[in-house]
Amino acid sequence: MSGNIQLLTDTLATAKSEGRSALIAYLPAGFPTVDGGIEAIKAVLDGGADVVEVGLPHSDPVLDGPVIQTADDIALRGGVKIADVMRTVREAHAATGKPVLVMTYWNPIDRYGVERFTAELAEAGGAGCILPDLPVQESALWREHAEKHGLATVFVVAPSSRDERLARITAAGSGFVYAASLMGVTGTRASVSSQAEDLVGRTRATGTDLPVCVGLGVSDATQAAEVAGFADGVIVGSAFVKAMLDAPDDAAGVEAVRALAGDLAKGVRRQA
Repeated sequence: MSGNIQLLTDTLATAKSEGRSALIAYLPAGFPTVDGGIEAIKAVLDGGADVVEVGLPHSDPVLDGPVIQTADDIALRGGVKIADVMRTVREAHAATGKPVLVMTYWNPIDRYGVERFTAELAEAGGAGCILPDLPVQESALWREHAEKHGLATVFVVAPSSRDERLARITAAGSGFVYAASLMGVTGTRASVSSQAEDLVGRTRATGTDLPVCVGLGVSDATQAAEVAGFADGVIVGSAFVKAMLDAPDDAAGVEAVRALAGDLAKGVRRQA
């Protein structure tokens, strides 16, 4: 069975044709529970997100700040497994018809087996993977299997990435390019880094046809509108996780992320 890279490509192209950025949301699997996480992810997609990234909880999430680390810890203590991540992808995609990616560090895939992971993700209806710590020069095995199974390989670029490396990453990647707006970890911030627009410009200057989507720091509709002014997609994670953590119970958390997705969806259509 082939994965849904084409659905991802088409979804991002549709947003562009509508003169707006895509809204890409992130929530970890298994948070606050496996079932609760699935309901939250479906709510985010129903609320207005175009694409969702399902986080594979990790004990040492080097890109993630304290908010997502807290959620990962809750999921891991709850016993979340890769099978639960695949179930989350399957049910979120089946319920909404929207593209669902997995965001994961490389070690869990390496231990699980690349062929097994890609085959199961494609079978679940997944659109691909975001791999923040997989160096492009060590990615050939992953890309071979991802391509075979119709999955996108999304690499992360940062303000520190030199132009030569940006060119190598855009040549190897598929789906879109994840542009980290600053040097640091995920988390909501009072303002979006001024480095983000420069990074998007330098990434596009490689000649790539891939959409360039910006994450790290976007937390409200005003910031989403600002980023939408120069990026193909706006990625929001910590704000959704924080809304879940701050809610008095799981049901309230689901409604909170649904409302936040709606607010952010208006923001990407507003464009500052």
